[in-house]
Amino acid sequence: MRRALFSVVCLVVLAVVALPSAQDRGSLAVSKSVEAGKPFSISTSGSGKAVLYLVGPQVLRREVELGKTVELSAGEVHRAGHYVAALVGSGVNAKGEFDVTPARQPASLIFLAKPSRLAVGQRQGISGVVFVLDGFKNLILEPLPVSFELVAPSGGAQARSVTTNYGVAWVKMDSATRAGTVQFDASSGSATAKRVIQQVPGEPCRLKMSARPMGERIVLQTEPVRDCNGNPVPDGTIVTFTENYGGRMATVDVPLKRGVAQAEMPAYQGAVISAATGVVLGNEIRWH
Repeated sequence: MRRALFSVVCLVVLAVVALPSAQDRGSLAVSKSVEAGKPFSISTSGSGKAVLYLVGPQVLRREVELGKTVELSAGEVHRAGHYVAALVGSGVNAKGEFDVTPARQPASLIFLAKPSRLAVGQRQGISGVVFVLDGFKNLILEPLPVSFELVAPSGGAQARSVTTNYGVAWVKMDSATRAGTVQFDASSGSATAKRVIQQVPGEPCRLKMSARPMGERIVLQTEPVRDCNGNPVPDGTIVTFTENYGGRMATVDVPLKRGVAQAEMPAYQGAVISAATGVVLGNEIRWH
């Protein structure tokens, strides 16, 4: 129904534009630019009845008396864009054009942050994009400052200030060195938005194990496994223990539990035992 009404109004406006000016018995005047949501007026001249159409991102119809001022109330025209105002009536051919610009004060932000989860210590690993909207959801195209702040679990923060370009501002931030939940904030004027990013430990950085005898077997255990920033590597990470003896090799894969991995292997004199996780090699032990 709305689409059909829009099509009819457009045809009416085109018909008005096509009529010769000699038939004009009325006119209208409107400001070239109107701020979205603000009240404004359209003055008319002539006498008699007519219908005023506003055609643009919104379509409005108003019955008017020529020679009087038409008042548009606050919020009545709120969608930004280009409009055509046309007076339609018996013997009336008048039109005017004007633009509705976004309101000047930011009211809300569309804030996109990615990724939602990443490893610690990633340079420019976090991206943030903000779209600045007025109170009527129009994109504000004029340059505006946007502040970004990334608050780490330790309490430290990174801050950036970026000016929008056609309503959009973007930034890249480094992930912190400590694992945990990071708060990513964006603000412009009184409009704010928050996102949460989960930072997880990086790859294991150092691996060290010890060995002790238990009868005819050897008990192997790693020290707590951490990444290069000292964050504990998550449980479930696989550690591979390898034993070489007399040209033979045996391996055992063990997941970390409470930060350490433990395994048992045969106690062969002269055996060389090593450990590895991911691309990190641990120390070697020669069993005597």
